Formats: sequence, structure tokens, C-alpha cells
Amino acid sequence: MPSVLNKFLLLFVLLTTIFSAHNTLYAKETDSSKDLKTEIKDYISHHLEDAYDFSLFSYTNDDGKHVYIGIPLPVILWDGGLQVFSSSKLHHGESVAHVGDNYYKLDHGKIYKTDAQGTITYDETNHATNIAPLDISITKGVASMILIALLMFWIFRSLAKSYVENKGVPAGIGRFFEPIVLYIRDDIARPNIGDKKHGKYMSFLLTVFFFIWFLNLVGLTPLGVNVTGNIAVTFGLALLTFVITNFTGTKDYWLHIFDPLGSSMKWYAKIPLYIILIPIEVLGIFIKPFSLLIRLYANMQAGHIVLMSLIGLMFIFKSWLGSPLSFGLAFAISLIELLVALLQAYIFTMLSALYFGFAAEEHEHH
Repeated sequence: MPSVLNKFLLLFVLLTTIFSAHNTLYAKETDSSKDLKTEIKDYISHHLEDAYDFSLFSYTNDDGKHVYIGIPLPVILWDGGLQVFSSSKLHHGESVAHVGDNYYKLDHGKIYKTDAQGTITYDETNHATNIAPLDISITKGVASMILIALLMFWIFRSLAKSYVENKGVPAGIGRFFEPIVLYIRDDIARPNIGDKKHGKYMSFLLTVFFFIWFLNLVGLTPLGVNVTGNIAVTFGLALLTFVITNFTGTKDYWLHIFDPLGSSMKWYAKIPLYIILIPIEVLGIFIKPFSLLIRLYANMQAGHIVLMSLIGLMFIFKSWLGSPLSFGLAFAISLIELLVALLQAYIFTMLSALYFGFAAEEHEHH
């Protein structure tokens, strides 16, 4: 029964996404000289980018105006002082936001200072030359991360509370999450880090696993959130792994990097080899976190592109054979993406634990 319910929910999400895409593409198609394929490419690019609101869908009313249905978010700018206003004033770049004595306009996903007419000037490379104030707005990516952080705090606080009240026995939602927590501890942390030192890394491993997993799942909803497909987010997560690995590294960890051959050879015989080995070992310090951020970013970005492309094919074919086939493929990819969402969180956590194990290694010296 739960599997049937999950498939029904996934089907509902996919249909909502298609409905959103249909309304947005139809609104653009009725008021644009671009062909449908170009509009689909623009829609996919818009879906992958961060934004100042949660857009559900849009349509063109009888007056020819675009009407956007979504949830606006606060825009926070530093421009000679703090400027705070709703993103609805920008109207997806179609309006000029008048805030105090200043005017702002959204152009290609970035807010620029302008005049009352919304003038944006460009250089020879087609880049805007207007002043761009310091932007610390709460975008949909930031809002999603805050919501996931609050959700995780509530879930695991409830889990800890149920442990105390039931004398070590979880209750409610804790029964679902306890086996996952134990798996991360017993099958990821302990084998890779060791029984003695795995405890001090557990808080990070659990946090990064559930944070990535939940964000990946949110990315499959019609809200158009692509947080883990943002290289800045994956860079931040990989940077944390990099910092923890190197700041908790033992003497043996650093000796392995700068003295990889140990005492197995005479010092004068090791010099030619060290000219090659030490730069490789030092480079490996940076390659490991780089592989983490690229793997997560590329997999999630590719998954969104494939899924949205298949949905776009439905509007290109417009036939009784092509559209159902595209829908079936999109539904199958959605099922795979559910697995990928969990798999990418697992891989990031596993590799982080492996790097922590390298940092925590100790050897007996005779």
C-alpha cells in the first residue's frame, strides 16, 4: 500500500509540473516571436537557475499581460543603506521596483540600479553596465535550505525526545529515521573512520546526508528548486569536508603526504621520487573535495535537464503517440531520480567518511 501511495504522489507531482510547464510555455508562445523549441530551452534554463520567488505557473490574461502565480520572497539589497522589499515588485523583470529614492530592475536573473523608465545599458559583450548593489536576498534556493534546516531540526529533536521518553525506543517518525541513522554509523562511519574516532564525525555525516537527500527530494517538486544543482551550494558542502579533513588530520596523515615513502629508503634515494610524489599528494588534497562538488552538481543538474526535456517533448510532438511516450519516459525518469536523490546523498557521505578516515589514521612507530 505505501508503494502505491508513493507512485500516486509521484504521478501527481509530475502532472503538476507538466501543468506548470504548459501554462508557462503557452503564455510565452502567445506573446513571443520565438519558436517552441527555443521557448522550451529558455524554460529549462529558468528552471535550473535560482530566482527571487517560487513560481508555480503563469498565463496571459485577456489584456495581454503575463500573470505569474507563485510565492514572492524578500529582496534584501545594500545600496547606501539596507533596502528591503518584496520580489513581486520586480514582476519577473517586467516592472521597475521603486524603493525609497531608488529604482531597481531585474535583468537576466540579477538586480540592477536603474531609473524610473527601467533603462539598462549594455557593453559590446552584451553585459549590463548598470550598478549592481550588494545582493543578500533570500532566493528560493536560500529559502529551501532554511526550510530543510528547520525541518531537520524538528525531525531529529523529536527523535531525540522520543528516545528519552521511551527509554531508548523511538516512536512516531523516529521509527523510520532510526535505521538510517544506525546504518550511517555502523556501515559508513565505523568501517571508514574506525571505532575510536568515528563519533566526532557523526554529527557532520548525519547532517550532510539528510540535508542533501531532502534538498534533492524538494528538487523533484513543481516548485522548481534546484539547490543541489547549484555549484555554489555543492562547493560549500565540499569545502566543509575539506576543512574538517585537514584541520582534524593527524601527524601520520600529514607525514603520508609529505613523506609518502617513510623510512623504507635512504633519504638521498628518496629525493628524486619526492619531486614527483609530494606535488601529487598535495594536489590530491584539493582533488578529493573537488570531485565531491562536481559529482553532486553534475548528477543533479543532468537529472533536471533530462526530466524537463522529456516534458518539453510533449509540447513538440502534440500527437497521440509522441506525447504519451514522452510522459511515460518522464515518469520513469522521475522514479529513477528518487533513487538518484538518495544515492547522491549516500555517495557524498561515504566519500566524506572515507576522507575523514584518511585524516584520522594513526600508525605505531617503532
